[in-house]
Amino acid sequence: ERAGFSGLVGKNEKMKQVYALIEKVAPTPASVLITGESGTGKELVARAIHLNSQRVSRPFIAVNCAPLAESFLESELFGHEKGAVSGAATMRKGRFEVAEGGTVFLDEIGDISLSLQAKLLRILKEKQFERVGGSRTIDADVRILSATSKDLKEEVQQGRFREDLFYRLNVIHVVLPPLRERLDDLPMLVDHFVTACRTNLAKEKLMIAPDALRLLLTLPWDGNVRELENTIERAAILCNEEVIEPDDVQPESVDMGGAAPWVNGDDFLRLIPDSADLNEVLYTVEERLLKRALEETEHIQAHAAKKLGITKSLLQYKMKKYGIKKQR
Repeated sequence: ERAGFSGLVGKNEKMKQVYALIEKVAPTPASVLITGESGTGKELVARAIHLNSQRVSRPFIAVNCAPLAESFLESELFGHEKGAVSGAATMRKGRFEVAEGGTVFLDEIGDISLSLQAKLLRILKEKQFERVGGSRTIDADVRILSATSKDLKEEVQQGRFREDLFYRLNVIHVVLPPLRERLDDLPMLVDHFVTACRTNLAKEKLMIAPDALRLLLTLPWDGNVRELENTIERAAILCNEEVIEPDDVQPESVDMGGAAPWVNGDDFLRLIPDSADLNEVLYTVEERLLKRALEETEHIQAHAAKKLGITKSLLQYKMKKYGIKKQR
């Protein structure tokens, strides 16, 4: 809050290095390349740089380059003249023009085509561009921040990314660590997201149970902080009595697209009494599967968890839940 770091949370040593780098580079005009896995918070870093720069009073505009077709992305960035592209009934300003005096953040820049890379290089070198279908040269007073989850050096070696553009973008390099390398920040991040859910979902007493927090610390978090945020939000919506329990934060690793192939018509349902409610059925099946997996693996928990397709910590939680004793 003191530095205006726009939602960045954590006190891990790697994050402290990121904060220090933001403070140093933000007041300068330097281009910054932010790298890290998907979901690590690259746009938050870009916003923090903008908020601590001399351009703070001007626009901050973020563009995700990955999902856009080349022609659409070109028009989005540079604008177009009337009739220059299909459906262009009027002239349209691009992001570089709209952001005059401010900052343009190009996310997933490693996905743009070589032809667009050449146009982007011109903006970085000459601060000028033309709209699609136009001939008038427009000055571009913008700071460009970029991000990617790709290895741009590898992309350069493979001929998919211009080396001269890479060095123009990579004046300062900020590397964001994945969540698995900063798990000491996880309790603080969880508290941050739970607090946000209290407001957004009007659940004033929302809290997370200690067992649920311990379970979160054992998960792989391939989707990083974004996955954690989504997990907490989903759990906050689905939990009972405004307390997030371990069952509420289980990873969505099971394909829910349809019935399992071993279910043949209604034969499986015939085994279930009409009077049984959903919780009774789920609890019974889960307990039996746990006991069977443990017996078949001679109670080696790591092997049983792998057989069930869950983590060892989740298996241990479920053993405690059903009163299944650990055996030597």
